[in-house]
Amino acid sequence: MNSKEGYFNIAEFGVKISFNSDDRNDFSLLPSLIPFRVANTLDGLFFSLHVDDSISPIPKEQRERIKDFDTGNGHTIVDELINGGYQYIIKDINGKECCLLITDNDFKHCKCALRGNYNMRSFGLNNALMLIFAFAGSFHNTLLIHASLVRHNGYGYAFTAKSGTGKSTQVSMWLKHISGCDLMNDDNPIIRLIDGKAYIYGSPWSGKTPCYRNVKARLGAITQIIRAQANSIEKVSPIEAFAYLLPACSSMKWDKVIFDNICNTITRIIETTPIYTLHCLPNREAAIVCSNELTKNEVCHGEE
Repeated sequence: MNSKEGYFNIAEFGVKISFNSDDRNDFSLLPSLIPFRVANTLDGLFFSLHVDDSISPIPKEQRERIKDFDTGNGHTIVDELINGGYQYIIKDINGKECCLLITDNDFKHCKCALRGNYNMRSFGLNNALMLIFAFAGSFHNTLLIHASLVRHNGYGYAFTAKSGTGKSTQVSMWLKHISGCDLMNDDNPIIRLIDGKAYIYGSPWSGKTPCYRNVKARLGAITQIIRAQANSIEKVSPIEAFAYLLPACSSMKWDKVIFDNICNTITRIIETTPIYTLHCLPNREAAIVCSNELTKNEVCHGEE
């Protein structure tokens, strides 16, 4: 198997990753992508990424600083290029530069340089791939969403929440107490609209839980978790749904085309998918209350 060039099927999109001849960079930096690797037989590419440590930053006169933001597990600096593309400097939690990423305006052709030790390089490359996928996806009715994802009878149920509020706990209650469930992803699943229907996929990015599965399901529902003193669930209005789904999706508010694409995709998902808020305790009863509501409309042809 070629250690310097590979093809991957992620949410049924073809991705190509290649490395310059360098002993420090190869696919050992991307162990979570192993389940997604495929032969070189893809019909068209979603995007390509070439890794070459000799790549230099774009000269200052050819770019403009857009944003410098905290990602929760690191820091990213964004510059817009005069040709419409972007330059990103991805830093780790210690503020050390791990990756210089340069993209075109639709994130189809990208290149990056890695820095530091193995952990830094792996961190930088994985974050670059997540970023590219999220923004390339905006042109294809696709979202990368911060959620925990459980599957039941062929349907995927995504749970969103503020960090530490309990989305993974709710999924763990489903896995323990609701028969016929399996974990698809615990942090960054992918939602696609295909022929007017919403599907949800596992991804190579799953936070602290190593759940990297190349799996697909019909999207059954999206549920926001809110801690409460009693368990209850309710459907929310389209406006409320949009208000809590937008922050859960990777987006770039400063890029009008990409941001509008993401907003339009969220709107269409709300139109086709039940959206709920679950007020809950971290217990078995909450999982039962939630699953009874979410799964009541399942049909036998839920798709794998």
